[in-house]
Amino acid sequence: MSKPKVFEKPTGVKDYLPEAAAKLRSIETNVLQCMERWGYSEIITPTLEFYDTVGVASSTEDRKLFKLLDRNGTTLVMRSDVTAPIARVVSSLLKEQPLPIRLSYHANVFRAFEAEAGRDAEFFQTGVELVGDASSESDAEVIALAIASLQSAGVEQFKIALGHVGFLTGLFNEMLQERIEAQQALKECLLNRDYVGYRDTIKSLGLTAEVQQELEGILRLRGGQEICAQAKQVARDPIAQQSIEHLCEIWDVLEAYGVSEHVLIDLTMIGDFSYYTGMTFEGYAADLGFPVCSGGRYDNLLTQFGRPAPATGFALKTNRILEAVSKQPIETPAKVLIAYTASKRGEAFTKAREMRLQDGIMIETRLIPDKLNEFQAVRKDDGTFSVNGAIYHNVIEFG
Repeated sequence: MSKPKVFEKPTGVKDYLPEAAAKLRSIETNVLQCMERWGYSEIITPTLEFYDTVGVASSTEDRKLFKLLDRNGTTLVMRSDVTAPIARVVSSLLKEQPLPIRLSYHANVFRAFEAEAGRDAEFFQTGVELVGDASSESDAEVIALAIASLQSAGVEQFKIALGHVGFLTGLFNEMLQERIEAQQALKECLLNRDYVGYRDTIKSLGLTAEVQQELEGILRLRGGQEICAQAKQVARDPIAQQSIEHLCEIWDVLEAYGVSEHVLIDLTMIGDFSYYTGMTFEGYAADLGFPVCSGGRYDNLLTQFGRPAPATGFALKTNRILEAVSKQPIETPAKVLIAYTASKRGEAFTKAREMRLQDGIMIETRLIPDKLNEFQAVRKDDGTFSVNGAIYHNVIEFG
C-alpha cells in the first residue's frame, strides 16, 4: 500500500469548511436549545469506552466498531452511539437521581463500514434519552420532540414513520410458530427495506396460500390512524394486539400535541430488532432518500449496567440534516476590519475590544504596512469593502 499524501484523509471522514461548519453549529445550537425547553439537560460522554461494557451493549454490530488497545492491553472502542454511554452514566454517576431522567447530547460517533459502501465513518448525532418511563406518553413525547427538533434544525418538509417491534414479533410467532430462522430472514428483509426479497422469502417457505397472503399483506399496512384497526384484524397474537394498542395510544397523544400530520404508521418498519423492544420510528426529509432521525424504545439496555429501567429516545443525524438544509441561507455576523498603523495600535485594539462585546459582529484587526499601496480598501457597489481580495461589511482605519 502506498503512503498517503499529506492532503489525503481516511475513507469515510470529512473536512467541514467554515460555511458548512457554521451551518452545522447553528443546527446543533438550535436543536439543543429546543431540547432544553422540553426539559432535557445536556450531557457529554467520552469518545473512548471499554469494549466489554459500552461496546458490547451498543446497538452496533461488532464488525462495525472501531477498536483499539490501551497500554494495558484492554480493548477500547470509539463510541458508535451515545445511548449506551448514557445508560452507563444513568446506572452509575446518576444512580441516586430519581426517575424519570431526561438527557440530551450532541456528539460525533464512529462506525466502520466497507470502503465501497460510500458511508460516513464519522458522523454527528444530536439526541435525547428519556429513562424511567414505560408509558405511551413518554414514547409520544420523544416523537413530538423529534418533530420539534427537526423544525428547529430548519427541515421544513418531513415525515415520521412509526412502527412497533412487537407487532411483527407477534405476527411471525403466530404464523411461523417455531420457524425461527424464517422469522429472522423476513425481519432482515424488512430491516433492509428489501420488499422483493421479503416476498421471495415468503414464497420459498412452502406456506399455505392464506398464510402467504397475510404475510405479504403487512406491506400495505402504512398510513394514518386507520392502520391500527386494520392491523388488529391481521394478527390475533396477544403480543401483536398489545403492540397495536400501544401505537393507538401514542397516536392519540400525538394528536393532542398537534403533530400527527407529520406521522404515518408503517408496520413494516422494525428498526434494529435485536436492540429495540417496542415502538420505533424514523424521520425522512422530503429531499433526501435516507432517514435524518431515528429512535425507539429499548427497555433492556439499562439492565446490562445494573439499573433496570425502561427507556426511549431518538437521535438526529445532524450531518445528514446539513445536506437537507444546505441551500438555506444562514445568518452570518457582520465582518469588520479595523486597520491601524503602529502608532495607533492601542486605539485600534480598544475599539476592537468594545465592538467585540456586540452581538452579530466579527472583528478582524490588521496592521497597515509602511507601504500603503499594499493596503487598499475598495468600496464595492453593494456597500461592502474589498481589501486585498477579502470582503468586509465595514473598514475602520486608525492611522
